[in-house]
Amino acid sequence: MVRFAIRIFLAFVAIGILVLASCSDKQRPVVHLQGQTMGTTYNVKYLLAENEQEAIDAEKLQQQIDARLVEVNKMMSTYDPTSELSRFNQYRYTDNFAVSPDTLFVVNEALRLAKLSGGVLDVTVGPLVNLWGFGPTKRPEKVPTESDINEIREYVGYSKLTTTPTGLKKSHPMLYVDLSTIAKGFGVDEVAEILEQRGIQDYLVEIGGEMRVRGERGDGSEWLIAIEKPVTTERTVQKVVSIGENAVATSGDYRNYYEENGVRYSHLIDPTTGSPISHNLVSVTVIHPSSMTADGLATAFNVMGWEQAIAVAEQEKLMVFLIRRTADGFDEYASPEFDKLVTVHN
Repeated sequence: MVRFAIRIFLAFVAIGILVLASCSDKQRPVVHLQGQTMGTTYNVKYLLAENEQEAIDAEKLQQQIDARLVEVNKMMSTYDPTSELSRFNQYRYTDNFAVSPDTLFVVNEALRLAKLSGGVLDVTVGPLVNLWGFGPTKRPEKVPTESDINEIREYVGYSKLTTTPTGLKKSHPMLYVDLSTIAKGFGVDEVAEILEQRGIQDYLVEIGGEMRVRGERGDGSEWLIAIEKPVTTERTVQKVVSIGENAVATSGDYRNYYEENGVRYSHLIDPTTGSPISHNLVSVTVIHPSSMTADGLATAFNVMGWEQAIAVAEQEKLMVFLIRRTADGFDEYASPEFDKLVTVHN
């Protein structure tokens, strides 16, 4: 499933400059690593204690991070025709297709979230995304007809994908799986695991807007995250929050869309209808210990809409922040779990 994912600023970059200018000389060293992965960029910031400065070789650490992210791409990329997932998509049989434990782990989480969300998070929806012009193909010359949609829905649906102890199975040979809704989040979690294995307890990891933090910044304060106001005309902040030791992901439909004959078509496709969403929920932020899970849930809630998102968030006791468009501007909703953990700084 394709979505416009970069919705979160690194607020500490802008705010931290002012804080650092006025704080004491007890500043801890901050190391910043950055690179490219999964068709986007990554940023890693971590702190060193005084006795750690010689113990951790930043160059070797980045090599380890890069190597792991290359591995993730080789397993789950749909842009690499030789990746494990691409080979499964090209496989035109319904027997077991062996995959790595990591791919199996991510697919199992995708299927769990599909059931939790009533089927709106569906990693097999890619062909419908392409039909509506939001995949690698160009915008369609005309809006798809019901017949066009139904033809593709023959081989779309998470229930047509199953896992075995060693691999994946498709009940329709044309089934196509795209893990982009949660693969970046998985990559964030894997990088965070590498840092923690090295004994690093204060860090921020970000890949393409998906983020996970732990500990503190160099000046001893919390990592601050800014949630973007869901408008297309400017990039401004709706809310600045600290999230504890968690991951954060935001999904919105307010930048990636097109209009035709006065109708606005969102890039977020509802698998239950085969068409773009048309409700007024415009931004969803999810806080969760796992970046992979936060990543998937943010998309799921954005597809399901305001009322259903609130119901599921409260039933599952999830940390969720919603913004919907109204005639007068925007309404906000914060779930009880969000209010318990998250500190608002504005």
